[in-house]
Amino acid sequence: MNIQQIRNATITVQFAGRKFLIDPMLADQGAYAPFLAGIREELRNPIVDLPMSIEDIMRDVDAVILTHLHEDHYDDAAKKAIPKNMKIFVQNENDAEQVRNDGFEQVELLTENTLFEGIQLVKTQGEHGRGKELLDITGQVCGIVFNHPNEKKLYVAGDTVWYEGIQHEMDAHNPHVIVVNAGDNVWQEFGSLIMGKEDVHEVYKAAPQAKIIAVHMEAVNHWTLSRAELKRYAEEKGFSSSLFIPEDGQSYTF
Repeated sequence: MNIQQIRNATITVQFAGRKFLIDPMLADQGAYAPFLAGIREELRNPIVDLPMSIEDIMRDVDAVILTHLHEDHYDDAAKKAIPKNMKIFVQNENDAEQVRNDGFEQVELLTENTLFEGIQLVKTQGEHGRGKELLDITGQVCGIVFNHPNEKKLYVAGDTVWYEGIQHEMDAHNPHVIVVNAGDNVWQEFGSLIMGKEDVHEVYKAAPQAKIIAVHMEAVNHWTLSRAELKRYAEEKGFSSSLFIPEDGQSYTF
């Protein structure tokens, strides 16, 4: 497999001969208003530009996976760039209806046993923050496990914090490679929306044999955990050899 960090949560995954685009935010730097989260509200999103052209990102993509439909995971630029006849996988019928209304013709719900070109895609749970009040606002999210006999098992956790549900998914799937959204983005009134450094450490402790890739960092205005800080923390806690923190455009093959 090959995993390329594009920007924010946007990655491409080449797996068992197919290329997936996950959570595409493809707008130019500064295209959107900031998230009103109590931090860096003077900066428009995304706060950095794409590391490559949209044409390069879209080249040879076979399917798109949307873990949820927040603007930093599925934006207007992505809606324009993705061919309307491309396969789009979504987490639930509400998201499917919205994506179909955007003109896409092949929208499919992820399940616990979705098959695409011989690849098993397993929808996993997640919680986009802590506490019922915040979760009522952020809404449902998902992750994905990729399975194929010729590949190592890949788990893309999506926009979630560490909680018992992620422990359950780790125990159930025993992944070899894990992608975590780890910028500790916050809504200051409620706290963290996605994983911070302590959450990433919990992922490592749950799967010390796995390679962990940290994405969703330093790209939208409400991030609080930098790449440099996460690297220092991993070194202090003794798991830096298992953790990969890509710059935008960087890729890894496993």
